[in-house]
Amino acid sequence: MANQNHIDQIAERVDRLLVRYAELQRTNALLTGQVEALTHERDALKSRLNAARARVDALLERLPDTTTAVQKDPS
Repeated sequence: MANQNHIDQIAERVDRLLVRYAELQRTNALLTGQVEALTHERDALKSRLNAARARVDALLERLPDTTTAVQKDPS
């Protein structure tokens, strides 16, 4: 009888472990999805940042050189 009680306790613990394992798998899947979404968002933001930098650099290239302008106009 004591053996059966011990086996029942072990079986109950195994069942709880299996439930917990399934919960952790679901949580892990959700977190993996969030990481993928955030990685995609980060990559998109990096791309936008690089494009904005390129536009600013192009605008800076169009500005006249102030040192040359000062040398030509001594006033």
